[in-house]
Amino acid sequence: MEDLLQTALESADEAISLDPVTSANAMVFVLVAAFGVVMALVYVPVRVFLTITARSRRLRLLQRIRRLREELGQPITNP
Repeated sequence: MEDLLQTALESADEAISLDPVTSANAMVFVLVAAFGVVMALVYVPVRVFLTITARSRRLRLLQRIRRLREELGQPITNP
């Protein structure tokens, strides 16, 4: 029984060993994942800011158009 356990532990230890290829692949994955997180942290606030400012500009433009329509709808008075 102990021999089986020792053999299983040795084979698990060999499977877990960090060879250079596995370490490099893990490092590439971590770098790509970190780059993705940084991009998301930059992109999301910028996208929200641009969306809010575009909506406020559009709202101001619509309000200006409404005011001009109201002014044009009123009769012109002679002084």
